[in-house]
Amino acid sequence: MSADNVKGLVLALSSSAFIGASFIIKKMGLKKAGASGVRAGVGGYSYLYEPLWWAGMITMILGEVANFAAYAFAPAILVTPLGAVSIIISAALAHIILRESLHIFGVLGCVLCVVGSTTIVLHAPQEREIDSVKEVWDLATEPAFLCYATIVIAAILVLTFFYIPQYGQTHVMFYVGVCSLVGSLSVMGVKALGIALKLTFSGINQLIYPQTWAFTIAVLICVVTQMNYLNKALDTFNTAVVSPVYYVMFTSLTILASVIMFKDWDRQDPTQIVTELCGFVIIISGTFLLHKTKDMADGLALRLPKHADENGFTYEGIPLKCQESSRSP
Repeated sequence: MSADNVKGLVLALSSSAFIGASFIIKKMGLKKAGASGVRAGVGGYSYLYEPLWWAGMITMILGEVANFAAYAFAPAILVTPLGAVSIIISAALAHIILRESLHIFGVLGCVLCVVGSTTIVLHAPQEREIDSVKEVWDLATEPAFLCYATIVIAAILVLTFFYIPQYGQTHVMFYVGVCSLVGSLSVMGVKALGIALKLTFSGINQLIYPQTWAFTIAVLICVVTQMNYLNKALDTFNTAVVSPVYYVMFTSLTILASVIMFKDWDRQDPTQIVTELCGFVIIISGTFLLHKTKDMADGLALRLPKHADENGFTYEGIPLKCQESSRSP
């Protein structure tokens, strides 16, 4: 591995640790805010007055800063899959702190995530040499990536206006789908900004170019949208469900966007590409196992309706759907 890839690896692992912990802290804040106000899942913003939610937000920001820096040193194919570490941390903390069940096969799923991540790290491509943010802008405005961006934006609009109003409260895929689609675009913008800042700090000022500020505006819009829908997903569905589903969708779309925009696979032979794909499939298998064994951990225990346990909340065990139960009189 090159020195830049090693730096990117360390930053990506640190980022995953912060982000994994932030899921739990924010979930605790959302629960506390939902007890006294309108839940985020139904359009409320009472969590903005909850210090615990802000603590989780600050933790997530630290993770995103580390992630931001990682993209400046290493390709997205290396950095993005390492988000699997955040799934492991999030599942473990959810089990310990939120008392969400974690089956033994869920632990096996975590192990598979580690194995898949290691496989990708060992076969990741070297970072592309870029000397100006203008080069990144040229890559972003090529027909192939413009076509991808158009399809993504169209899908986001369809999900937002047609599917989420009807199915957002019962199917996790819709909230997470918007987060993942927007995220694939935001990562490309973040990588562009990371490269611009790295060049600026090395003495080649990139802040004088309008392209740098265009990428900045795009990233801000994408991040705000991601946070909004991620909050809705976390407030409506189990953390152990949201994390792996978000990871698989987000990583898949980000790798696709990176391959189209930065042409990462053009610098690799077929064996390396196949090995990376195998590593990613192993990670998906691990997240799927962690995700599916949630019900096995719950066993035949009675699932209470949402916000109806001894603390006024419940942790639903249905992976992709949130079903309504009738309340006892």
